[in-house]
Amino acid sequence: MLTPGIPAIVRYLWLIPALPIVAAGVGALLKQSRRKFAAAIAIASMTFSLVLAVIAFACVLPQPERLFFNFQWMQFGSEWVKLGWVLDPLAAVMLVMVTFVGLLIFIYSVAYMHHDENFTRFFCFLSLFAGAMLGLLIANSLLLLFMCWEVVGLTSYLLIGFWYERPAAAAAAKKAFITTRIGDLGLLLGMVWLYGQSGTLLFYDHGAGCMEHGPLSLLTGKTLTGIALLIFCGAVGKSGQLPLHVWLPDAMEGPTPVSALIHAATMVAAGVYLVARVYPLMSLSTNALTVITWVGALTAIFAALVAVAQDDIKRILAYSTVSQLGYMMMGIGVGGVAVGVFHLIAHAFFKALLFLGAGSVIHGLMGEQDIREMGGIRKWMPVTFATYAVGTLALCGFPLFFSGFWSKDAILHAAYGWNVSRIPFYLGAVGALLTAFYMTRQVCYVFFGARRRGPVAEPVVPAETAASDPSEAAHESPSPMTVPLMLLAVFAVLLGFIATPAWPWLQAFLELRPARLDFGELAEDSLPALMVVSSLLVFAGLYLGWWMYGRRPIRHAGDPDALERLQPALFHALHKGFYIDQLYALTILRLAWWMANLANFVDRWIWSGIPLAVSALVQGVGFVDSSLDRWVVNKGFDEGCNGVAGGGRLLARLQNGLIQNYLRLLGAAVAALAFFLLLGHKG
Repeated sequence: MLTPGIPAIVRYLWLIPALPIVAAGVGALLKQSRRKFAAAIAIASMTFSLVLAVIAFACVLPQPERLFFNFQWMQFGSEWVKLGWVLDPLAAVMLVMVTFVGLLIFIYSVAYMHHDENFTRFFCFLSLFAGAMLGLLIANSLLLLFMCWEVVGLTSYLLIGFWYERPAAAAAAKKAFITTRIGDLGLLLGMVWLYGQSGTLLFYDHGAGCMEHGPLSLLTGKTLTGIALLIFCGAVGKSGQLPLHVWLPDAMEGPTPVSALIHAATMVAAGVYLVARVYPLMSLSTNALTVITWVGALTAIFAALVAVAQDDIKRILAYSTVSQLGYMMMGIGVGGVAVGVFHLIAHAFFKALLFLGAGSVIHGLMGEQDIREMGGIRKWMPVTFATYAVGTLALCGFPLFFSGFWSKDAILHAAYGWNVSRIPFYLGAVGALLTAFYMTRQVCYVFFGARRRGPVAEPVVPAETAASDPSEAAHESPSPMTVPLMLLAVFAVLLGFIATPAWPWLQAFLELRPARLDFGELAEDSLPALMVVSSLLVFAGLYLGWWMYGRRPIRHAGDPDALERLQPALFHALHKGFYIDQLYALTILRLAWWMANLANFVDRWIWSGIPLAVSALVQGVGFVDSSLDRWVVNKGFDEGCNGVAGGGRLLARLQNGLIQNYLRLLGAAVAALAFFLLLGHKG
């Protein structure tokens, strides 16, 4: 139902996800030759969705509040299942971010995918992906959120495996789909349990929603913690947290715009958004928040360590994304929704900038992704270099001027004050140093030093080279690719100033309260010391990275890495991701293989074998019965009948109606009788 007096945009909020979904439907019907039209309707749909998202944001901007529209969807017996959508500061901020970043990625994709023969299909999948994510953001029902959640999973499978001719891409798509399904199973169980306890899956419904006081008061103790942790399982899968992180680095097999969309504004953000949306439930369970914090902290440090030893430009950014998602989860666990979502928003812009920048590098180098094969390309690609440097400094959390500094410091400050343990703070601090180190390493490899190898002469198609003409030399990317980079770079700087301790507008907006400017907050408690410490850690990481990789860059692609020369065994372990994939292959996958073979044996020889045995027994009994009937019963009867028939024929000959024959027979009988009588008399 719609509360009287609220803006009409709430009633028509469904148009925001519907427009890209309609564009996807139209694109699915187009011929491959209609490339311009497919791109045009996709970009137009995202543009109109962005306009509607800005209007929705403007509705809640002057006075932050929560507005919703619910309706009856389906009836089971006497019960109605209700769905709905919600507009509150959290949804409004996320809608603007996803539509804006998504629109830039759509525009970028026009140039990047220009040479791909499946250009039309790509924009169809991309539009459906964006529409599902936008539907997830406005959902006022955990059921509707789950529906959109699954469509996001489906389209991620289609996009990661877009170049399905490549075995690696097909395998990565299956890996992502199956791994995230494990988390989704937990989410589904949590939904069912929550519905059984509260009687509703609507988040807000005039006090009767499952995120409101009435139904939440029915959840206590282990039930509350169990539901919270099961729902969190879904977030672990979607946001690539330990131990379900393994799909996310392999998702780099998809086109680079897909990587930017998945790892910046959509799929991976969905898990963090889910935890933020159900935070009223999570906050009632100290155990659940503790688990969320520890999982986030361990993921942050684990992925940062692994990123140190990667050679693929996109794979480094993928592990960086896993690490930053860990920071977001830790932020929600120790500081609440505002702390985690601030980093989510800031990260969406600078990580999209980095992925699109990486795509520009790959495009300019005709498909090369190995950073060891690059070097010195800042001279050929100045715009890409400048914007990539901005994204790098934002990700590293360079002090004061970049959004990553303020968002990451908010997490570290909250972790420092967490009354359970200081260990997550220390893990986050070390992760900040490692982030600065591995990003400096990447920038030194890619943009500095001498060119270590020319462009790939004969690129393999389909691959990232599908975006380039292999006959070209290294070059700056066209304006449809560089303009989005410049816009994202601007926001990577400016966004930090909307949530500083002096003016925490975003935090206040998300918490439905007014914000005020107070520079005195910068000197509050331990904040100045923590800002100094985090700044020193960033400077240390930048200096260490430059000292190891910038001073004396490698001359040849085959030269060992500086860290590899110092610690070969450690470097190899980091390069292999601490052998987690191999561990899963030897344990979980092998167990699954044995279970599959056992199931096959049981199905083939027991469940199918029993009917086959019964069938064989029946056939055997039938054969014996047939043999007895044919060779005993039928044969004996037939022989008896033949004997009777023979005797009948003999008798028939004796009675043929000829008198002379009868007299002969009678004479012979009299003679025989006389013979026997005489013979007896003599004896």
